Amino acid sequence: MIVPETIHVHVPLPHILNSIFPVLVYRSALVSSAQETTTASVRKQFEPNGWHWQGTFKAYYGHHFHSVTHECYVVLKGSSVLSLGAKKGVGSVSGEDYHVVEVEVKAGDAIVLPAGVAHSSLTASPDYEYVGLYPNGSPPYDTNWCEAGVQETLQIGESARGVPVPISDPINGARGPLMSIWRAALS
Repeated sequence: MIVPETIHVHVPLPHILNSIFPVLVYRSALVSSAQETTTASVRKQFEPNGWHWQGTFKAYYGHHFHSVTHECYVVLKGSSVLSLGAKKGVGSVSGEDYHVVEVEVKAGDAIVLPAGVAHSSLTASPDYEYVGLYPNGSPPYDTNWCEAGVQETLQIGESARGVPVPISDPINGARGPLMSIWRAALS
């Protein structure tokens, strides 16, 4: 069983929700070698665990979050440094810099982003490519650009907080750690 790294990005900001659930990073999550890794091989590995494919993407530099579903990136090729939690170098809350976490992901890694957690690529190798997977039963992802007014962000937050804990870990299946880690965050 692959045990994920946990990254806490839980401080809500005026235009960004973030989440009480930690971001989970699974290093070397793919069972296939780099030469054999394709969108089809990732789907074959992850879809039996209750997460479905909604696209294969390149670096995405626009800071955004999803309010209706959790998201799992599985890196097919290359690497990227992701910004989690807030737009880097933008503003402050009570005199403190916004909580920004940078995490590097590379081919073979997977990262699970809870609904509401802002994210964006800061840098990426030219060949960076990832598969986007979402829990079965979730609606198609929405994209919120971290620019809505405070009241609208609060309303969107109600939706994000209502997204249920998935019934399966995308990497390890029904007995994986995602569910227990996220349920503990509710306590």
